[in-house]
This record gives sequence, structure tokens and C-alpha cells, in this order.
Amino acid sequence: QVQLVESGGGLVQAGGSLRLSCAASGMLFSISAMGWYRQSPGKQRDLVARISSGGTTNYGDSVKGRFTISRDYAKNTVSLQMNSLRPEDTAVYYCNMNGRDSDYVRKDYWGQGTQVTVSA
Repeated sequence: QVQLVESGGGLVQAGGSLRLSCAASGMLFSISAMGWYRQSPGKQRDLVARISSGGTTNYGDSVKGRFTISRDYAKNTVSLQMNSLRPEDTAVYYCNMNGRDSDYVRKDYWGQGTQVTVSA
């Protein structure tokens, strides 16, 4: 019922910018938060940025000051503005939504991922 579709990934030179967007279709009964995670080969999936239903944001240490997460309720999307990109930002970026269904069971949904490659 709930689907997340990411867009905006691609190849960019170091120092450049990209904006990722995640479009959500369908809705949970209650949404706790939406966010972005990333995973590069040989590493675990790590938090990039997260925004709660109340607007509280949380960023991974390595992206603080460079990335900004935002919501657009009218378009039902969550976006990630990535500035001053570095080669170490290269990863597959995944959109995430979590909340609870009508039975108050916690649910987590993930997008298919979008590749971001930053060249030196």
C-alpha cells in the first residue's frame, strides 16, 4: 500500500550539489518520521538525515552543515539537498518512512535506492 520512489541520483563532481527527492504513495495510519540512509560497498547502512512528524531533524555527523532534509506536504515528498559533495558521499541512498498502521503495529518502508556517485 505504501510505496517510496527516489529520484535525483547521479554523477557529480566533488564540490557539487544534488537534490534527492522521495515521493510517497499510500499512507500509514500514523507517520513517525521520514529520512534518508545510505550504504556503500563493505559498509552498513547509515543514517544521513531524518525528520520527524514534528519537524525535528537529525543528521549523520559526516553530513552536518552540508546536507539539508525537508518535507513538502503539498507534494507528499521528502527531499535531501546535498551540497559540497565529497567522494566519500558515494553510496546508494535509500528513502525511509516509518510509523504505525491502524492496529498500531510499527511499519517501516524503504525505497529501491538511488545511486549517488561523486568523482574526485
